[in-house]
Amino acid sequence: MTLAAIVGVAFAHLLAAISPGPAFVLSVRTAASEGFRSAAALALGFGLGATVWAGAALAGLALLFEIVPPLFQVLKIGGGLFLVWIAVGMWRHAHDPMPDAGAAPPRGMLSAVWLGFAAQIANPKPAVFFGAVFVGLIPPTAGLGDRAVVLFNILWIETMWYILTARLFSLPRPRDAYAAAKHWLDRAMGGILGALGAKVALT
Repeated sequence: MTLAAIVGVAFAHLLAAISPGPAFVLSVRTAASEGFRSAAALALGFGLGATVWAGAALAGLALLFEIVPPLFQVLKIGGGLFLVWIAVGMWRHAHDPMPDAGAAPPRGMLSAVWLGFAAQIANPKPAVFFGAVFVGLIPPTAGLGDRAVVLFNILWIETMWYILTARLFSLPRPRDAYAAAKHWLDRAMGGILGALGAKVALT
């Protein structure tokens, strides 16, 4: 692969990562309500999930989705329902108080990584996105080394974007603003996440 192709894949993925979606909603909410550590672990989960979908696309999963559309539909519906389930939890716990900033995060690090990974895996559309990008930029003759570089770029770009998001929304001012309107913000974010889950399942 050429350097231009590697950079092109990385840039396309960065634009996709920046686009607001379920991961962004979860990142903001976790950073503001649970602190930077939990949100950073969540970011690693997002990165791992994106890397799995990218690896699946390299392995031909996007083509399999085209050949067997029901498989894609089943994954979409299941993933969408999972996101709706998270949204319902956010709505139900909107009245829960914010933990103290100095307290240990209520969610363990491994639990946060798993939540981020599961939320990312819940949406199979990235496999289709990566498949479309890879067809245009990664030649069939690309070696294992080139493919490993592509996957590594996806891992660190996804993770670092959400670590930056986590850092921003875990700062005192954004956190205090979130705490002041937690009930309404959690319900609003739960509603947004639920709508995004429904969109994943139905489109």
